[in-house]
Amino acid sequence: MLMLLGCGVVANVVLKGTKGSGGGFLMINVGWALGVYCGVLTAYKSGGHLNPAVTLGLIAAGDPTAKAHLGTYLVAQMLGAMIGAGLAWLSYKDHLDAEPDPVSKLAVFSTFPAIRNPWMNLITEIIGTFVLVFVVLAFGKHGDAKGLASLGALPVALLILAIGASLGGPTGYAINPARDLGPRLMHAILPIQGKGSSDWSYAWVPIVGPILGGILAGLLAAPLLPV
Repeated sequence: MLMLLGCGVVANVVLKGTKGSGGGFLMINVGWALGVYCGVLTAYKSGGHLNPAVTLGLIAAGDPTAKAHLGTYLVAQMLGAMIGAGLAWLSYKDHLDAEPDPVSKLAVFSTFPAIRNPWMNLITEIIGTFVLVFVVLAFGKHGDAKGLASLGALPVALLILAIGASLGGPTGYAINPARDLGPRLMHAILPIQGKGSSDWSYAWVPIVGPILGGILAGLLAAPLLPV
């Protein structure tokens, strides 16, 4: 659900000839935020584990449930990201094939920086993911639920909107390793006309950055967020 709506809003904005073409970065931010809203609603019983960075942050903070189910969560997160991206491709197949710009095609599936400086891009992803996971953990101090579902669907959507609006400019705010890797794999696999490179030289940044940011937030949660 998350990736279908997230990749879908990017396709609607960046591909030529769509009803939302040229809608701008704010429209993309709103679409991603509402995609997270729908994802949390539909995955609430599992704790809303849509993001490996959040799962790893919970483990770093000492959550035994996240640790016990880590393998299951990671597989589900990757498969969900790939399936969602595939459904977005089906929805916009004609527009993707007609789009002349390979970069716009890739943008539907994965992130890339406005200014390519991998180490600074990495820092941006670490900071953005730290904010996400730290707020999730802060809210969890006030309730029994774990994961993104601990915030409820609407607050976490507003959190994603805030991160995108404030910190999303440099890199497109992956803040989720599965969100970038799964769709990037689908971009490489799917028969998209004139798609060009999947930009694997940059792919490590939206994987490593969110993982480090999530773990750092988890490690700092105990001293900075006392019960």
